[in-house]
Amino acid sequence: MDIVVKKIVREVKGGNQEAFAELVELYKDRVYHVAYRILGNVHEAQDVSQEAFLRAYTNLDSYDENRKFSTWIYRIATNLAIDRIRKKKPDFNLEDRVGGTENLDYHSQFADETPLPEEQIVKLEMQEWVQDEIMQLPPKYRTAVILKYIEDLSLKEIAEVMNLPVATVKTRIHRGREALRKRLG
Repeated sequence: MDIVVKKIVREVKGGNQEAFAELVELYKDRVYHVAYRILGNVHEAQDVSQEAFLRAYTNLDSYDENRKFSTWIYRIATNLAIDRIRKKKPDFNLEDRVGGTENLDYHSQFADETPLPEEQIVKLEMQEWVQDEIMQLPPKYRTAVILKYIEDLSLKEIAEVMNLPVATVKTRIHRGREALRKRLG
C-alpha cells in the first residue's frame, strides 16, 4: 500500500489535485477513529478529520516520502485533537456548589464508573470461558486465532510468525473462528 500511497502523493504534488481524494478515501475512517478516540465526540472528531486532511493537502510539500503517510496524517489529526482539548476551558469548577442544593458540589453529579462486583465476576467468568474454549481448538487454529484477535497481528505478520503463506493463515483463522463460534453456541 505504501507504494500506491507514494504514487498518489507524487501525483498530487505534480498538480493532480483530484488524486488527493484517493488519499482521503484510503485514510478517512482511520483518521476519524483516531480523532474520536481522543475527543470522544462524533462531531468534533468529524471536524478534526476534515481539518487534518485540509492541513495535509496544504502542507503536502513538507511530507517526507521516506516515512509512512498514515503516520504523518495521524500525527496531524492527533495534534489537532489535542489542541482542541487544550482550548476547551471548563466554565465551572468541580468544587463549586450546585445551585438549588444543600452542600452538593459538581463531583456528586458524576456516576461511579466502577463496575459492580457482580459485573466484574461475570466478565471474568466470560473471559475464562472464552479462553477455555480457545484452548480446546486444534493448535494450528488456536495459534492463528490468538495471534489475530488477541495479539492483533496483521495477516502478513501471522504468516511470518507461523512460517506459512498468507492464504493458509486466512483459512486457519476462518476455520478457527467458525469452530469457536460453534463451541460458544
